[in-house]
Amino acid sequence: MPIRPPILQRGDTVGIVTLGSPLNANLINERIGVLRAMGFNIVLGQFVYAQNGFLAGTDEQRASDLMMMFENEQVKMILPTRGGTGVAGILPYLDYNVIRNNPKIVTGYSDITVLLNALHQIVDLITFHSLLLIDFKSETPAYNFDQFFSATSLYSLTRPIQNPPGFPLISRVPGNVTGPLVGGNLTSFVDTLGTPFEIDTRGKILVLEETHEPTNTVYRYLNHLKLAGKLNDCIGIIMGECTGCQAAYGISYEDLIEEFVVPLGKPLITNLATGHGLYKAALPIGAMVNLNSVNNTITVVEPTISV
Repeated sequence: MPIRPPILQRGDTVGIVTLGSPLNANLINERIGVLRAMGFNIVLGQFVYAQNGFLAGTDEQRASDLMMMFENEQVKMILPTRGGTGVAGILPYLDYNVIRNNPKIVTGYSDITVLLNALHQIVDLITFHSLLLIDFKSETPAYNFDQFFSATSLYSLTRPIQNPPGFPLISRVPGNVTGPLVGGNLTSFVDTLGTPFEIDTRGKILVLEETHEPTNTVYRYLNHLKLAGKLNDCIGIIMGECTGCQAAYGISYEDLIEEFVVPLGKPLITNLATGHGLYKAALPIGAMVNLNSVNNTITVVEPTISV
């Protein structure tokens, strides 16, 4: 049975870390103000404001901040400021036994999904493909906060993952499968192939999303996953948005799904509000999920937090 992190409640302490690319200090402080207004206490990593070129400190520094949050008994949720690049660099420096014995809610998307899936695969901790610190702002759609707090602050035996009104899920290949959910940002996962941290899709439902890549590059990444056996090993596929992805050679993202993903014959639902899009579903990485592309539903079928 997977490890379920303790429930998040108002008044709890949130640990803020920067695990990939740096973020402007004023923006970090502004978003922290929103969290405090929501009733949360804040603990900052030592290197949360750091910048080392295109990284927020060295790999060892960013890893030490993350471990500090797992070791802090007061911290109930670890909230990265952003993704960007470089999260995979911290993975060799983490103490996974400490993490296993001190489970916390870990949330994020973009390059943070490398960490989310590593914690699932190595520790068997349920993590959340959901909000980052940058998303705690007044303009964030209520849907995003509803999804986030439903996943992290409400104990339930089942939870439907639904898009906002007017943003339909689309069933493309019929089927009905249940398995652990893995995945996230396509670029980030391709970068881990051939490493000790490459994504394991065997018997699992794979969700993918991307941002600001032309479709010929998205094809290259999908084909890399296929050649690595990842698309053959999974039992179902959920394709999220490809935010800002431009058509290349007349082939759109929808064309690519129809010509490349549909022929794989796996139960397939597309158009899930994910990651880099305006609307962000909260996806529990490592939890059992039912993908029913006959009824066009995605349902979490186990609790994802402990009480």
